[in-house]
Amino acid sequence: MDLLSSLPAFVLAVMLISASPGPAMALILRRAALHGFSGAVPTVLGLEAGLYAWALLAATGLTALVAASEVAYLILRVVGGGFLLYLGFRAWRTAWRGARAGETVAEEPGPGSSPSWWKAFGEGAVVMLANPKIAAFMIAFYPQFVPADRPLFATTSLLAAVQVAIEIVLYLALAAVVGRAGAWFRRPAIRRRLEAVSGTVLIALGLRMAVESR
Repeated sequence: MDLLSSLPAFVLAVMLISASPGPAMALILRRAALHGFSGAVPTVLGLEAGLYAWALLAATGLTALVAASEVAYLILRVVGGGFLLYLGFRAWRTAWRGARAGETVAEEPGPGSSPSWWKAFGEGAVVMLANPKIAAFMIAFYPQFVPADRPLFATTSLLAAVQVAIEIVLYLALAAVVGRAGAWFRRPAIRRRLEAVSGTVLIALGLRMAVESR
């Protein structure tokens, strides 16, 4: 199998995987709706940094060890599920406090501020790194596209860079579309409902991750 000839199939697979709903999509949609396109950028970059880190671990064989270890897999599952629950309950709390106050829920620091940027980046990275399903995915996905005569680490790193680039473009395009309606999403009543709905989705994803077996 030649790497160039398998690249179209790889790109198609990445696009289909990227479009599937999950924690990453939920985070991006919420961030873009409440903070606009610029507010979603660090979340997307954090998610992709976590994805690339998993790819490098897969190339070194460490991901296989994590996926094979019951203890490591359980720890990741609990940490990842717990973090999603934390984000979901935080969104619920914001919606509830805004409803009680009868006014706009408190805004986070603007997207241009350094603490807000790094906080959003960190949330995306943690959600990706603490997802044990990503470890299992890396083991099964990348070897299909690495020719036997190609170096594993270098080829996996290259394929992962292609995947990261594709996902950044797709996710930022999605954030731009959602961000255009940002003024409507940030209206007090709409924002409270969005926080409640996104909180429910994140909690459901967190519970599923925490209790779901391999």
